[in-house]
Amino acid sequence: MRETIATGTDGGTVPIASARVSALADALDGDLLSAEHPEYDATRRVWNAMFDRRPALIARCQTEADVMRAVHFAREHGLLLSVRGGGHSLPGHSVCDGGMMVDLSFMKGIQMDVAQRAAWAGPGLVWRELDAATQAHGLAVTGGQVSHTGVAGLTLGGGMGWLMRRHGLTSDSLLGARLVTAEGEAITVDDEYSDLLWGLRGGGGNFGIVTAFRFGLHRVGPQVVGGLMAFPFPETRQVLRSFREFADAAPDELTCTVAFLTTPEGQKALGIGVCYAGDLAQGERTVAALRGMGTVVMDQVGTVPYTAVQSMLDETMPHGARYYVKAGMLASLNDDVIDACADHFARVPSPLTQVLLVQMGGAVSRRSQDDTAFAHRQAAYNFVALCQWRHPGEDRANIEWARAFHQALEQHWSRGVYVNDLMDEGRERVHEAYGAAYDRLAALKARYDPTNFFRLNQNIRPLTAEE
Repeated sequence: MRETIATGTDGGTVPIASARVSALADALDGDLLSAEHPEYDATRRVWNAMFDRRPALIARCQTEADVMRAVHFAREHGLLLSVRGGGHSLPGHSVCDGGMMVDLSFMKGIQMDVAQRAAWAGPGLVWRELDAATQAHGLAVTGGQVSHTGVAGLTLGGGMGWLMRRHGLTSDSLLGARLVTAEGEAITVDDEYSDLLWGLRGGGGNFGIVTAFRFGLHRVGPQVVGGLMAFPFPETRQVLRSFREFADAAPDELTCTVAFLTTPEGQKALGIGVCYAGDLAQGERTVAALRGMGTVVMDQVGTVPYTAVQSMLDETMPHGARYYVKAGMLASLNDDVIDACADHFARVPSPLTQVLLVQMGGAVSRRSQDDTAFAHRQAAYNFVALCQWRHPGEDRANIEWARAFHQALEQHWSRGVYVNDLMDEGRERVHEAYGAAYDRLAALKARYDPTNFFRLNQNIRPLTAEE
């Protein structure tokens, strides 16, 4: 067997003797994949088809011990390392060229403690899997708005979802974790590591590989009032001005997301997705006001399972499409923002693109700014221009449109961006993503990962290495 040629953390070439590769393969409870393996291509592929990278090795881990072995191996050989949970990273950080991918997708264990309203969850889970387990007991934790998103990445970036205005961000319910450090050691992150737990609540994958999350759970459903309704695109300004007043007074039980979209019939429309997690009769009365804001051309809102709300956008964001995002935090939904959104979406180049205005506030805004590493609690809306198309020849038109849209809203940003909505956009944007928490996170990085071993992420450089 010939030696493996890999890529190091410095971008250089690293030859690895075949005996060392074989030894790692024998030691793993899971599998070690190279390019010759029949499942290599399927394993390296990620949600965003913009990124078609080929790692030299994929450690398909089944246990925490596997993760430790993979980290020791990568560190010993100086390999570039990527970590895949759900594979939904927008900038493709789940997979690297030439290095080692640590694939956690087989680590899907769930341990429920119904009496304590808590659960341990594996890093390979996607939200539909965790939701199914928790909803069997009428419990949930805030999850993403697409159910095939990974639990791990969403949580570590903060975690927005349909329950956040009532129950806070996903990371607000993170009680603890098991973590493999840059030294390849496994630790339990709890009150003894309060600084590290703070960093895991919004600091991304900068401090290690989480092998289990411990969540506090909340009483939810299993029925909620939710779904999607839509209005004709020409009524956008009228509807959004009414919606703005409605949303400003909305109770915490209700979270809304505005969606500029194109229907399957090719017509532009303004959608409003809702989830009311509370008394069902009150929820029906509350959302009824939306129907008076314009001409309703689609109405799928009603009493439905919470899991149905969690999955209602899944088909609009499939694996294997090409995606590019420009995002930012808005202080308000003022008339100028509404006009800019209507004007720019009228020129959208792809019918698959959506522009989202995710309502914040409620429980998110009432946590102290210093409680977690998530820095944008006072924003009113998270703006996401989520561009989607199919063919590489359309890349330029879609990317340029998104950037121009973002630039048109420049004076309205509250100087921040949700880290999970960030592409590879440079150091300044990374600082904006972590905001006021950045310096504390950089000090934490220097303590737990001083060589920046975990660097394929929205990277926080160790304080000692800051420019």
